[in-house]
Amino acid sequence: MCKLKDVDDLSKYQYKLLATNKTSTMQEELQAAGDAGYEYRGQTVFETSFGNEEVVVILERDRDANLDDIYEYKLLATKKTSTMQAELQQAGDAGYEFVGLTVSSTLFGGEEVVAILRKR
Repeated sequence: MCKLKDVDDLSKYQYKLLATNKTSTMQEELQAAGDAGYEYRGQTVFETSFGNEEVVVILERDRDANLDDIYEYKLLATKKTSTMQAELQQAGDAGYEFVGLTVSSTLFGGEEVVAILRKR
């Protein structure tokens, strides 16, 4: 007798979508996903039904990937480009590579630059 597999069992990749307007929450969730073998694939800003904006990050995991080779993620968020420049340089010096950037509106009417970096 032939046993059918669940559709999820047939998929080579698994995906995770993270969405939040708090950078500290995003940092924690991004690192937890990285520890589970997920890799960054992209990010955008999404307007919620409440009128505020959330940063959305898309992650992917290959079911056959070696989980001994995972990424450590770092999220940088600031309203000042001079601050971002210094933080990006410091992260680069520590071995992080830049993978994505968004600009979103804050709850207080300003703009915030959110950068995501990673290293093995």
